[in-house]
Amino acid sequence: MEHQTEVSEFLRTRRERLTPEQVGIIGGGRRRVPGLRREEVAMLAGMSVDYVARMERGNLAGVSPELLGALARALRLDEAETAHLHDLARAAAPVSPRRKPRGSVAVVPPTLNRFLDAVTATPVWVRNTRMDYVAGNDLGRALFAPMLDDPASRGNNALWTFLSPAARLYYPDWEQGADSVVASLRSDAGRTPHDKGLTDLIGELVTRSDDFRQRWAKHDVRFHRVGTKRIHHPAVGDLEFDFEAFEMPGQPSLTMFAFTTRAGSPSEDRMRLLGSLAATSELQPER
Repeated sequence: MEHQTEVSEFLRTRRERLTPEQVGIIGGGRRRVPGLRREEVAMLAGMSVDYVARMERGNLAGVSPELLGALARALRLDEAETAHLHDLARAAAPVSPRRKPRGSVAVVPPTLNRFLDAVTATPVWVRNTRMDYVAGNDLGRALFAPMLDDPASRGNNALWTFLSPAARLYYPDWEQGADSVVASLRSDAGRTPHDKGLTDLIGELVTRSDDFRQRWAKHDVRFHRVGTKRIHHPAVGDLEFDFEAFEMPGQPSLTMFAFTTRAGSPSEDRMRLLGSLAATSELQPER
């Protein structure tokens, strides 16, 4: 039933955010509810109203990829939302309790640690689907020292973002970052619905943080692949990075991030200072 509720609310919120004008429907009379009617979604997707209603009740079992694609196009889903819909459909398939995946704690291979240590000019770090900081180079550990040293975070960026007041100072764009954290967790939960550690993390955040709970109810999903990140580090001040995310086929639950500063920028100078401070061991949390 929890999975059916997840599917139902995701499809309902996607339908309700669209207006008839956005999908080329003119008129349509007065509306008692926001967004499109199910009949309009069915027309756009080329399927029956009953079938759309069945899916919106949370029943995706046996729905073909072609029909999922048609529904995604009708609802104007982006790439991350379309992937999430397919993940939800895969999770609807029956799984034997003996074979049910429980999620696993990924082990950082020695080759990856050697690579991280070889990168000395820019912060590089690795996280898992639960947003635990699992590895990093010296600059990566120095950059995230405020989080790693904070008992409230337990080395987890999601916990730190929503449960530690220090995170709102560290992340000047806290609102945007909080949205991204929740959307990424929602995507990962769709891909690994039987990961008990991830489920427990989400349950803790829903219970302890109103900000998280309100965002979680929106059912937004997002890929966190490339962008700009602003950080206010207590040791060196304001920093601005361009970041890239790298997936690891050999360790699908891990993602590596590289943060780079622009040549000649104040952030480049401040990162050099941070590197110098890190070399004195003042900003080096225990590895």
